[in-house]
Amino acid sequence: LGAHPRRCTSGFERFLQAVAPDAVGDVDAVRDVWADAVAAPEWEGPPVWVHGDLHPANVVVSDGTLSGIVDFGCLFAGDPAWDLAAAWTLLPAGTAARFFDAYGRADEAAIRRARGLAAMKSLFLLLMGQNGDRGLPGGKPNWGPAGRAALDRVLTGV
Repeated sequence: LGAHPRRCTSGFERFLQAVAPDAVGDVDAVRDVWADAVAAPEWEGPPVWVHGDLHPANVVVSDGTLSGIVDFGCLFAGDPAWDLAAAWTLLPAGTAARFFDAYGRADEAAIRRARGLAAMKSLFLLLMGQNGDRGLPGGKPNWGPAGRAALDRVLTGV
């Protein structure tokens, strides 16, 4: 965890192959987002504290406002792109650009890496939902819709 997306390609491919093709939709578009992330320059700044696993099940929302974050099992110091992926996995459609502007330190390369990592996280959520629908151990059927919505935001770039 925390590596440049190019070092996570085997995991991305495993998720992409494991999710039912009809759940993914435009596989070529998902691959294009990943390829762009892999081609992005590496993080050259100092390591920053990163949660590493921001997705809907690891945040607490009260009255539509983020009020907490849970599950720090993937905490590390490294590339902020891992948490910047939350722009697509957690935030409503159309808010990613505003999020990056407010963050203030998200350059184009970080955003490209974050978008690819969000695609991978979306596939993971879809897979967990698929596994839940099939009654497989560890599956969570309610994660599928969150993964679908996140992947839609990733593919539209907003």
